[in-house]
Amino acid sequence: MDRALKGKLVDELGQIFESSGVVVVSHYEGLTVAEMQDLRAKMSEAGGSVRVAKNRLAKIALDGKPCESIGDLLTGMTVLTYSEDPVAAAKVTQEYSKENDKLVILGGAMGENALDVAGVKAVASMPSREELIASIVGCIGAPASNIAGAIGAPASNIAGVLSTIEDKAA
Repeated sequence: MDRALKGKLVDELGQIFESSGVVVVSHYEGLTVAEMQDLRAKMSEAGGSVRVAKNRLAKIALDGKPCESIGDLLTGMTVLTYSEDPVAAAKVTQEYSKENDKLVILGGAMGENALDVAGVKAVASMPSREELIASIVGCIGAPASNIAGAIGAPASNIAGVLSTIEDKAA
């Protein structure tokens, strides 16, 4: 790999480390190409990405970035999973590591906060951005539907009473 290509790769990795909500570092020794493609597909579906890079170049890219603390984790065959959503990458990586014991989570970072394995599991158990939005919309919509039901109830009750009176009269 020539020097210009290395510089470009370091820049790309630097942008990943700077803009990602969460970065998870894992060992992937023993994963087949098909298994790695499966991980990439699941991560892409959740809005995240998977990146394998030389540890030395990744450490250079980490210099001065908020998640600089993960530099110690970059040893051996490592893969980076990351996403803008602070939960997506951790959730997908955690679920995939349960299915496939060849993917071993080492830790990660959420902004400036370093995460150990337990920290990644804790982040993975949090609801995703979409789940939070859905629950907030549900909370906002529930009172409106209750009000609509309360407003419509008297008219419904009056119609029921009139129907009963009509049936008795006939």
